[in-house]
Amino acid sequence: MASVHVPLNRIGIAVALVWFVGVLAIGPTGDLSSPASRMLAIFGAAVVLWITEAIPLSATSILVILAEILLVSDQALVAIDDFEGRPYADYFATLAHPVLMLFLGGFVLAECAAKYRLDRNLAGVLLRPFGTSPKAIVAGLMAITAVLSMFMSNTATTAAMMAVVLPVTASLDPADRVRTGLILSIPIAANIGGLGTPVGSPPNAIALGRLADEGIRVDFVRWMGLAVPIVLIVLAAAWFLIVRRYPAQATSIDVRIGGSFDRSREAIILYVTFAATILGWVSEPLHGVPSAVIGFLPVVVLLATKVFGVDDLKRINWHVLWLVGGGIALGLGVSDTGLDDWLVGLVDWGSLSTVLLATTLAVVALVMSTIISNSATANLVVPIGVSLATSAAVDLDPLLAGVIIALSCSLAMALPISTPPNAIAYASGHVDTKDLAVVGAVVGVIGLVLVLYVAPPIWEAVGLL
Repeated sequence: MASVHVPLNRIGIAVALVWFVGVLAIGPTGDLSSPASRMLAIFGAAVVLWITEAIPLSATSILVILAEILLVSDQALVAIDDFEGRPYADYFATLAHPVLMLFLGGFVLAECAAKYRLDRNLAGVLLRPFGTSPKAIVAGLMAITAVLSMFMSNTATTAAMMAVVLPVTASLDPADRVRTGLILSIPIAANIGGLGTPVGSPPNAIALGRLADEGIRVDFVRWMGLAVPIVLIVLAAAWFLIVRRYPAQATSIDVRIGGSFDRSREAIILYVTFAATILGWVSEPLHGVPSAVIGFLPVVVLLATKVFGVDDLKRINWHVLWLVGGGIALGLGVSDTGLDDWLVGLVDWGSLSTVLLATTLAVVALVMSTIISNSATANLVVPIGVSLATSAAVDLDPLLAGVIIALSCSLAMALPISTPPNAIAYASGHVDTKDLAVVGAVVGVIGLVLVLYVAPPIWEAVGLL
């Protein structure tokens, strides 16, 4: 008898529906209040859909927002006694959350940089001081990729840098292992660089959004102070591992890439806007203008001056913004309905030491992000972790919890599916799953150790926590 193969997406949809309908039908039980039981139905269905990717990740996010409006907002289809839900407009507003506006600015700058070849030309200029030594070239590529990934989408940065590297590797002997090392260095550096700023990676934005809802505001410079030292150390460790694992046969590599910078009116406007935006972000403590406001300025300027057109606007990764918005909405619902208190109460967290608790959150985030989208993982783990830290059950700083989870999500880079930069490198045909598994796992563990055990006491000592 032939076996029946049921696609994973159908299984995911079926399980999500059964959970959603079942939990709503059972209703409140024990310590689980009516608002929390409705939110549990939404939360569990979102978990299943995000993990199985039964429907697009962004579709799950907007489904979460709609479900919260219909079930737990002030416009709920069936009102809940003694519970005044959050105004429904607040759930819609998560799609225009300040953190999303910050990310939108980064996306617009990245698209414009690619359009006017600013990214490739910058890479060519910045690589020249590294000479022709293979080890120095790998170091240069990783440093430039990491820096660009701090201020642009790490996916866009990887695509740009792969366009830079592939012609270089094509000129090398096919048997030279440095070819793999050069290509592998790009996604690894992009993933690491994404840790460094709020706009570098979606998990960072999700954590900042959840912390902001708790009244904890982290500006651009403070996040960089927390993350950039980790970026530098992990990047150095990754470089050492790559050059040792993929030694070069060639004694020199020709990296004459890029070309002359575009001198058109539009390109000059982009250069000035790009520089002014980054300067505004890193000087936020001096002028006090929120980084989200600064991030929105290039959107307005570049559109108004026609440097960034309507067709360019279509290429923005809107699905990523919606994914982050859904995660922020999920955090609001979990907090407002008291579901976070109920979930926290399921485990005697107080019996765990602070270090063991932080380790558990970080490991869960790292493992989940290795298998599914790091954005989806952050959407699921950040609300619970921050809510747990704000409860009286544990002695864990909410800011520390949010930062640890966000960074752990971005440190997951051991599989082609773990991050978009990994997928781009794998699609080149020059990097195998084994390459990503070995290097990504080692780099991830090194980063996790730093984030959990080395950085926190230093952060506290210098006043960042």
